[in-house]
Amino acid sequence: MTDNNNSNHDFENKGLTRRQFISGAAAMGLYAAASPIILPRGAQAAAPRQGGLLKMGIGGCSTTDSLDVGKLSQTMPQNVNVALRNALVEMSPDNEPVPELAESWEASPDAKQWVVKLRKGVEFHNGKTMTSEDVIYSFQYHMGEDSKSAAKAVAKPIKNIRADGKYTVIFELNEGNADFPYILSDYHFSIVPAGTSGDEFEKGIGTGPFIFESYEPGVRFYAKRNPNYFKERLPYFDEVEMLGISDVSSRTNALKTGRIHVMNRCDVKTFHLLERMPGIQTLSLGGPMHYTIPMRTDMAPFNDNNVRLGLKHAIDREKMLKLVLKGYGYVGNDHPISKITSFYADLPQRQYDPDKAKFYLKKAGMENETFKLHTSDAAFSGAVDAAVLYKETAAEAGINIEVVKEPSDGYWSNVWTKKGWCFSYWGGRPTADSMFSVGYAEGAAWNATHFSHKRFNELLTKARAELDTDRRQAMYTEMQEILKDEGGVVVPVFADYLTAASDRLGHNKVAANWEFDGMKLTERWWMKK
Repeated sequence: MTDNNNSNHDFENKGLTRRQFISGAAAMGLYAAASPIILPRGAQAAAPRQGGLLKMGIGGCSTTDSLDVGKLSQTMPQNVNVALRNALVEMSPDNEPVPELAESWEASPDAKQWVVKLRKGVEFHNGKTMTSEDVIYSFQYHMGEDSKSAAKAVAKPIKNIRADGKYTVIFELNEGNADFPYILSDYHFSIVPAGTSGDEFEKGIGTGPFIFESYEPGVRFYAKRNPNYFKERLPYFDEVEMLGISDVSSRTNALKTGRIHVMNRCDVKTFHLLERMPGIQTLSLGGPMHYTIPMRTDMAPFNDNNVRLGLKHAIDREKMLKLVLKGYGYVGNDHPISKITSFYADLPQRQYDPDKAKFYLKKAGMENETFKLHTSDAAFSGAVDAAVLYKETAAEAGINIEVVKEPSDGYWSNVWTKKGWCFSYWGGRPTADSMFSVGYAEGAAWNATHFSHKRFNELLTKARAELDTDRRQAMYTEMQEILKDEGGVVVPVFADYLTAASDRLGHNKVAANWEFDGMKLTERWWMKK
């Protein structure tokens, strides 16, 4: 089965409407749902069945991975975390925020205060009942000057959290934020027992669909079904095993031979062959995932914007889309907001222009410089090929790029955010605010470009508090323009999520906000036979 992304245009058309709905809900002060979205949809309504061992082959892992909710930087630990823990809010397959550990939420008219009612009777894997104490602790872990969490910038708008009894939590924000339900869905904000710290995170105790059995970072994770899970009938699998398989050929062979049931990051060069293979179903889903080539703006020579503009004009995005992604995606425009995200700005597309590239590098006095570009297929499947292609197109502009191939293991801890220029990828975020806050705000832990721009940061704060949709659009448009023209990130392409699975697995509509069905595959999918 091939699931083509025919809904992209629907998302583009409806995105603003959804955001207006959330803003309206904030103004009215109410959002509630009786239960999470778990009912089967469509033709597969009768298909879900209980039982079986799910085996996943995951690209995006390292032996340095951690289950600390503040350090979840790669696909494997992120999916392990979601299998073990829940957030207050989850994203539905339609990219809507719906209650998870929250039962309902209510906002003040100015959206500065949010009252969240918690589900009662939810148990952690150790038998402890989840209460407001656990929720408050889980959020405060990411807050404050001493926090080392990657989500520190996302939590920064939270001024104070307090309990109103055991099952009500009140969030007070520094300014109004109509996107707050989306923020509550961030996987970093998974709820853990109060007091969890240090090595205790590695025990994986949460309220999630599976109970931790064993975990060797970057290698293997194994867990069993939580018999006391608060979502009726879920999960369907009795056991789940995740195998870290960085090499895409090895993942593909594991799927073909039945060693695994599902894999991510399929090789675009052979994806068309998987589409025709008996016993295999494929899914190509367009979402917010994008490939980036961040330059550290605090390090020479990338601290000169003329250098950055020169290198931005030296990449042939159309050729990269065609040769590296085989057309599975669309060209980027040097900012991280996807077409399916509300407040996306349709800016004039930057084109490959050797003359402009030469002009800017000559202006910087760097026309004879050799620029080291660090890469590894750990960044994404095909990253090394993409770097070589970049080198070739830049050479046509007289620009010298030296491709430095780095080891896959440890790439994220030793290269990303450390080296001056490297390849990377982002799964994206559900809102423009969260994407900017995590990856581009001054001081953000994952600000790989070390970007610092006064106007950008002012707009980030103002846009977050603005409830008027048109004014917000204007501000987010300007921020995308700033990143495009002054930022340190090259965004050549947005990539489809390419997933392949055994046809023994069943599922409903698949979410495109993250890999593996919005990281909910372990909970939402089932074994058909």
